[in-house]
Amino acid sequence: MAVKSENVDVLIIGAGPSGSVAAAYLHKEGFKTKVVEKSKFPRFVIGESLIPRCMDHFEAVGLLPCLEAQNFEIKRGARFIKDDLICNFDFSQKYGEGWDWTWQVPRATFDKVLTDELQLWGVDIDFEKEVVGVDFKANGSSTTTIKNLDGNLSKIHAKYIVDSSGFGRVLPRLLDLEKPSEIPKHSSIFTHLKDVKRPEGKEGTLITFDVVREDTWLWVIPFSNGDCSVGYVGPTEFIESFKGSTTERLREMLRLSEHYFDRFDGIDFYFEPKLIKNFSKSVKQLYGKGYVLTGNSAEFLDPVFSSGVSFATESAHLSAKLIAEELRGKKIDWDSEYTDYILDGVSVFSTYVKEWYTGNLQKIFFHSNSNPVIKQQICAVLAGYVWDKSNPFVKNHDRLVRTVAYIADLEMQASR
Repeated sequence: MAVKSENVDVLIIGAGPSGSVAAAYLHKEGFKTKVVEKSKFPRFVIGESLIPRCMDHFEAVGLLPCLEAQNFEIKRGARFIKDDLICNFDFSQKYGEGWDWTWQVPRATFDKVLTDELQLWGVDIDFEKEVVGVDFKANGSSTTTIKNLDGNLSKIHAKYIVDSSGFGRVLPRLLDLEKPSEIPKHSSIFTHLKDVKRPEGKEGTLITFDVVREDTWLWVIPFSNGDCSVGYVGPTEFIESFKGSTTERLREMLRLSEHYFDRFDGIDFYFEPKLIKNFSKSVKQLYGKGYVLTGNSAEFLDPVFSSGVSFATESAHLSAKLIAEELRGKKIDWDSEYTDYILDGVSVFSTYVKEWYTGNLQKIFFHSNSNPVIKQQICAVLAGYVWDKSNPFVKNHDRLVRTVAYIADLEMQASR
């Protein structure tokens, strides 16, 4: 039997926010675009806490109205708790311009809203199709082999491939592009539940990171539908020290939180908690002749500052614009215009992740006499505006966080 084949301008692997933003842009630019997705939507995935920067991308490609219609829980900032200390960040008080709110979303619903909208526009999306091979020619054009649910194979010939496959990391696996992350090895255990003991008013809606140990924290993400996402992040060996099923482990770990144990005690989980080990990932390169990696396919950092979706949409929007220009004949310097730009942002967030776990950033967050200007500048970073070099905590991120933490530590010791 002959293998079915088709020709497109751009093949996008993965239909999550990254793939959806890339597809939206390229479709509106008039390119024949096809999206292949291994899962059937709706499907469960983490990355439920967004940050304001990604709103720029949804707005730019025309996907904001369909999302606004869903009435997702509005996220106006983030709260960090450590023992009896509380640090609140309000995005409306951040340094610089940009969105001052975003959403907390059940990703199964969120991602399906995006793909439903794209299909209404006429974007070709094939669900439950797995990429099992890819062959690139010297000019960058490619032939991708797709396996259907019934095991039959088909071919897609494309001028360009955007890998937005997230944790699937399709091209990094097929092209041997993976490399170890510099972020410490952490794991996560998480589930959803009905938030039946949710406090009334603002308190019940706040996304909170409860620091139970310097290297271990609980996330609490309330959704507008009355459900809540709860999960721990910590060193892999610490999470593995709790025995039993993942349900038994998470129930025992919830006892570590003085602030949230009572709220969630005795409430059934919607599903057996999922465990992701050593989740931070990296790659040797972000692009090659005829392909580009976006979102988690390229780099996945620790989720403590919720940067995942924002990097996914940032890289998707930028790469789609560059692909459009290249397919129209413009010479693109992918090193400077894509790799250097994306890695600049990754570097900033990586500093904040690393300094969170060294304790330096926690010293700044929980300093009783915090400088309001510094807090505004850090807030802009947490909002995802990590390319704004006018912000000292972006431009000098690697040095400034350590310096301010050192001063905060001296002041705290002097006050004792």
